[in-house]
Amino acid sequence: MQKITTFFMFDSGAGNAMDFYAAVFKNGKIISTIPGPDGKPMGGTFELDGQRFIAFNGGPQFKFSSGISLFVNAENQDEIDHYYEKLSDGGEKQPCGWLKDKFGVSWQIVPPVLGELLSDPDREKANRVVQAMLRMQKLDIQALKDAAAG
Repeated sequence: MQKITTFFMFDSGAGNAMDFYAAVFKNGKIISTIPGPDGKPMGGTFELDGQRFIAFNGGPQFKFSSGISLFVNAENQDEIDHYYEKLSDGGEKQPCGWLKDKFGVSWQIVPPVLGELLSDPDREKANRVVQAMLRMQKLDIQALKDAAAG
């Protein structure tokens, strides 16, 4: 069993969010649901690529903040395109690979190569990558590599 599990407290969309996330991720699935008084799920457990999450409806006093986000390691441009477009649908595209989904949850869709480029010992090269990234919403691997090359 996973030692630490992220718990999402939604206003009233836990069931819809679980369905949405399970559909976006190839290895997404709903593990269990908790039926509400109307028979619709008011919460449950779902899994995305082996990581378990719990969702529950808690009412309008619960709001999501960008202070916590889900970080998706997107191995290639196809994965970046897929996750960024699907998760931002109905939500908000934001700079530097960030987005808010239609439920208000913040996500970062980032290729591992970004960390490599940003930690390059040649700080001029790394700064060019930063400047390129700051002009992007959805990250573009080739444009980041081009910026590093000068």
